[in-house]
Amino acid sequence: MTFAQAGSVLLILNPIAGRRRRGLVDAVVGRVRAEGWTVDVVETAAEGDACCLAETCDASRYRVIAVAGGDGTINEVVNGLSRRSATAPPLAIVPLGTANVLAHELGLGFSPQSVARTMTAGRELLMWPGEANECGAGCRPPRCFSLMAGAGFDAKVVAGVTAPLKHRWGRGAYVWRSLVEAWRYRPVRYAVEVDGKTQEAASVIVTRARHYAGPYVVAPEAALEKPLLHVCLFERWGWIHALRFGAALLKGALPRTPGYRVLAGHRVRISVTDDAGERRRQPVQIDGDDALTLPVSIGLAPRGVRVLRP
Repeated sequence: MTFAQAGSVLLILNPIAGRRRRGLVDAVVGRVRAEGWTVDVVETAAEGDACCLAETCDASRYRVIAVAGGDGTINEVVNGLSRRSATAPPLAIVPLGTANVLAHELGLGFSPQSVARTMTAGRELLMWPGEANECGAGCRPPRCFSLMAGAGFDAKVVAGVTAPLKHRWGRGAYVWRSLVEAWRYRPVRYAVEVDGKTQEAASVIVTRARHYAGPYVVAPEAALEKPLLHVCLFERWGWIHALRFGAALLKGALPRTPGYRVLAGHRVRISVTDDAGERRRQPVQIDGDDALTLPVSIGLAPRGVRVLRP
């Protein structure tokens, strides 16, 4: 489905993510307005604002809800939209932030012209988010993800990157933290149950997307429109293997790397079988944010979210 007539857009802007690329946001808004559309820009002020705006916006007023931010802000909007019925407006992306994985997944160009054109005349894709639930005491509410949930090495890297460090160094913050986590590596073992069958892994990523950390492929068969989880298992322990997997990811060779494999399924449970004396919290990253703590169960959200693609 494509849009032909002019309408209204609610653009949710993360001003922190947009600080470096405010020119892109302004250019997109200008182009959309030049096509006769109305654009209302609302800036977030605190965590949770984007989710609340997406959940409560007036679908009779807005034909499109757009988000200008990184993967974390997009995740909030997806969580808000997933709580609504199918009448929720479709989602458009203005890619800011560090990795912009969803933009890569959708094949979205990064020029103002491409982003604006997708917002006003894009094709709808029904995306099925994943949903992660904590299983321990004092568990937090379920968290949807459009991209991935990870436990192990990558989750510890994400947990160790503070907001000031990310804003100052960008992707470099993750490179630095990867080296720190490799240096302090302990051979923690995780039990990964996929549709009732248990595997053991040194690290795991449960993904709805082909891409990870931007343009890098982790699950070649994954697709947002298919209601299926892809479980990426890193089966070899040690800091050398952690760095080897990282290098293979950057070279586009991870799916062919020994010690790495991908399973498909509908229900996943991740827990720690041996913490190797680490004695620290075992985090779960959701779409690039430190969000939950193991153990977790993961499935598909009960409702899909409509997303606009070129």
